[in-house]
Amino acid sequence: MKFDDFDKRMRVYEQSIDQYIVPGMYIVARLDGRSFTKLTREICKFEAPFDTRFRDLMVDTTKHIMNCGFKVLYGYTESDEISLLFSPDNSVFANKVRKINTILAGEASGYFSLALGKAVCFDCRVVPLPNIELVKDYFLWRQEDANRNALNSWCYWTLRKEGMSKNEATQYLRAKSIAFKNELLFARNINYNDVPQWQKRGVGIYSKEYVRQGYNPISEKVVSVKRKSFEADYELPIAEKYSAFIGSFLAAKY
Repeated sequence: MKFDDFDKRMRVYEQSIDQYIVPGMYIVARLDGRSFTKLTREICKFEAPFDTRFRDLMVDTTKHIMNCGFKVLYGYTESDEISLLFSPDNSVFANKVRKINTILAGEASGYFSLALGKAVCFDCRVVPLPNIELVKDYFLWRQEDANRNALNSWCYWTLRKEGMSKNEATQYLRAKSIAFKNELLFARNINYNDVPQWQKRGVGIYSKEYVRQGYNPISEKVVSVKRKSFEADYELPIAEKYSAFIGSFLAAKY
């Protein structure tokens, strides 16, 4: 059998479950760290409930994968997860789901592993959204998840540091209200309102233009050149203001 015929016959099986995001859909990709609870608590022993070293690793990883070939307008990270908002005109790999998932997961895993000095793994899923309002809701949802996780983490680790076991602290907080958890912290001189915003709201990453002075060797003149850099926002707005903030990335482009 000629190779071309052989290749064509076998690729049918290889591509049999390939998916593509249909035109007109907005795309968000979300990455999650695999077994990061064990990594942060047992292997690396990061500070609990939050550690700026881990935060910075997540922020730097987000910046890296925002610049690895896809058109990404906005990145968001909280805890061990990263969400990326793709530009509506992204056409890299024709928006093939397999390519998006594997490349982003591979890039994030490789970058984080090298930065940490230990092997780690991320998974990735593609979230297709049919309109801008659902894009806004997606990021509001992840921000609310960050807030709930932050409150729970502060309560859990406060109890653990007082001597409770894992099971005791978990059971003590089970089904407790937000008001109860706030009061638990307040009784120990911890005002949840004073907790750093990035812990409760996550961190946003987006590109900003700046002007840099350069030298043109041909004209022998100093020239101004526009460049882009990624900026991490550690004090994101919430609720309606955050919704408008997310919408601005799409409105500014399209």
